[in-house]
Amino acid sequence: MKKLILYSAMTVILGFMVFFGVKAYTQAILHEEATTELVSYQDAGQQASLQLEKLAKRLLGDLYEDERKINLDKIREKQQLTMLKAQEYTLYFMCLLGTILLSFFHVSLRAFTLFGSLSAIVTLILGLITPILMVTIHKEVEYLGDIVLSFESKGVIGSIAKLFEGGDVIVAIVILLFSVVIPVLKVLSLLFVSIFMESQFAHGIVKFFKMIGKWSMVDVFVVAVFLVYLTSNKGKISRAEVEVGLYFFLGYVIVSMLVSLSADRMLSTKKNAY
Repeated sequence: MKKLILYSAMTVILGFMVFFGVKAYTQAILHEEATTELVSYQDAGQQASLQLEKLAKRLLGDLYEDERKINLDKIREKQQLTMLKAQEYTLYFMCLLGTILLSFFHVSLRAFTLFGSLSAIVTLILGLITPILMVTIHKEVEYLGDIVLSFESKGVIGSIAKLFEGGDVIVAIVILLFSVVIPVLKVLSLLFVSIFMESQFAHGIVKFFKMIGKWSMVDVFVVAVFLVYLTSNKGKISRAEVEVGLYFFLGYVIVSMLVSLSADRMLSTKKNAY
């Protein structure tokens, strides 16, 4: 009865993780859209219009209503709100993920590996599709002010796509392999191991991914983040803003490593039992 209650609770926690993860992703996309809209007001043409509007306001005083400022204030408010919401939902997600990890002390190794693998799948998907970095390239221009030359918001998948488009096929394939393909195969394999623990094939899977795990996790994670930054156009001044996708990907790195250790220990215990 106790096991049933624990497993039911962990299933509910996974459901809430999906809910908050989708919410965080949605707010991150809205934040990206609001930032893109805000940046559109800072190109050369818009800045020239701004200078004319300032001149009109000086001439007409209170008779002139600055609609541009009103719109910008609304966009900035939306940008700030969506960022805070994305961070809030991400925090809820991570707390639930931590609860799954703490279940290690209360459930069997097999159950922990199963639920840990499922949570790793959810976290990985969010880490791959959610923006992880926003990069703005801008330059101070005389008479016009601060002009945005380029703005890009990228996730891991978006960065790989841009590398392919830019002709950096080899680099794109390497990052795709170690940051997407291998992690996906690894987490699906861990799920397979937790379900078919008695299979001899399960032992070979864990041994293989233990051997290559360090290359598909932290090291390549750092490379992927670095490439997101490098694939942006260069200018005189750049500003980078970390997005919540970074935390999802980092969360996946941590949970997948712990689940791998759990699967290895589970299979070792099973082997010794024979």
